[in-house]
Amino acid sequence: MKIANLDLGEYPLILAPMEDVTDPSFRFMCKKYGANLMFTEFVPSEALIRNIDKSIKKLIINEIERPIGIQLYGHQIPVMVESAKIAAETNPDIIDINFGCPVKKIAMRGAGAGMLRDIPKMIEMTAAIVRAVNIPVTVKTRLGWDEETKNIVEIAERLQDVGIQALTIHGRTRNQLYKGEADWTLIGKVKNNPKMFIPIIGNGDITDGIKAKKMFQQHNVDGIMIGRGAIGRPYIFREIRHFLDTGNFCDPISLREKVEMAKEHFTQSLQWKGLPRGIFEMRTHLSNYFKGLPNSKDIRLRLVTSMNPTEILQTLDEIYSKYSYLDEENFVNTLY
Repeated sequence: MKIANLDLGEYPLILAPMEDVTDPSFRFMCKKYGANLMFTEFVPSEALIRNIDKSIKKLIINEIERPIGIQLYGHQIPVMVESAKIAAETNPDIIDINFGCPVKKIAMRGAGAGMLRDIPKMIEMTAAIVRAVNIPVTVKTRLGWDEETKNIVEIAERLQDVGIQALTIHGRTRNQLYKGEADWTLIGKVKNNPKMFIPIIGNGDITDGIKAKKMFQQHNVDGIMIGRGAIGRPYIFREIRHFLDTGNFCDPISLREKVEMAKEHFTQSLQWKGLPRGIFEMRTHLSNYFKGLPNSKDIRLRLVTSMNPTEILQTLDEIYSKYSYLDEENFVNTLY
């Protein structure tokens, strides 16, 4: 799959942009385990042009993370254009426009998936951003606003016409949020539309190699984007890649490796975001790293309530000390 001149190889696996999740510490882990392309947390355009420190920091990318895209959202065309110019100055590989975030405070202002209620404005904004920057522009969106407006086939054609280089489609409407199953049939309809020639990336409910391979084969998508399935599970990219390449499952991640992985991730988070934010934003990851451990409610509770980095690292060591026997029993095969 190629986005403009960016060659991502065959069947690329892509880390989705997620607020308070896809920070540099998590991207470091996902890249280590095989993500082919990653995106930053989504950046609010209004905060960016006001030079808000938190948003400016989201533009910082490391060479090891490449290829990487910066995702922007907003509802005002001039502000989005200006923010795209600012983001482009940091030399990302891609500028991505968020037309898919379903969160109420964003969508109801007309940004994110809210733009699905004003398609002419969506197209006008996209065209203006494409004209404003000299790097590939991509879009991430959903099937439509609700069940009555699943007009993604038409939207995809119009977005392509104004110059985007790839389109990612989440297989739900805005009103579904993350409920129910993602509908990949419409994603496949976009991909197999003879009028489409840009890469189509599918997103939604990909949690293992079997599902990924099925979506590549059944719907002919060019790439797959993984979001919630990677939280606390950066090694999902390695697992899926192995299955795609061999048709077999790779050796399961041992508990020892999970503990060391969580420690490395936690240390990176502290280095990047400091206290207390580096702890707060690791909690979902830490909980997911050890989801499924038997009789672990107390120890997992400590992981997500402690504000002391030393205590958290000690608790991680305690997990392995207490449950090391599970590696011998291959218990990790039953996790997730």
